[in-house]
Amino acid sequence: MDGAGVPGPLLFHRRFVAGDQTTRTVLEDLNATLCEDGLPPKAISNAELILAEVLNNVVEHAYSGDPGLIELWVRDDGGGLACTIADQGVPFPDDVMPGSDLAAITPPDLLPEGGFGWHIIRSLAVELHHQRRDGRNLLALKVPLG
Repeated sequence: MDGAGVPGPLLFHRRFVAGDQTTRTVLEDLNATLCEDGLPPKAISNAELILAEVLNNVVEHAYSGDPGLIELWVRDDGGGLACTIADQGVPFPDDVMPGSDLAAITPPDLLPEGGFGWHIIRSLAVELHHQRRDGRNLLALKVPLG
């Protein structure tokens, strides 16, 4: 599983050093590219939101804020945007993706600042797969077009 193994035309590819500003620039470039390709605005918005969560998690957790390479491929597989993200950061705990469960918060005005990323990812993406191969984390997901 990497960006080269997914069928469909390659719409976007970037290899970059993990960092908050670099992630922002990559997402801006992705948004512009997908708009130029005439994709539905909702799919573009969902792709940007999902990938912002994924890439920020890589920066914050896989690399703990240190520099490290991230590679992103986005393909049109006919039914959606097939996205693959690769990094060489630390693996998920127990090599398992986090779930989407949200902890109960009482009272509701004590919402934590973070902790919603995987809920967002799992709510908007389909066909979500992860594997650790050759020292790399590989995450594949699909953003529906409709």
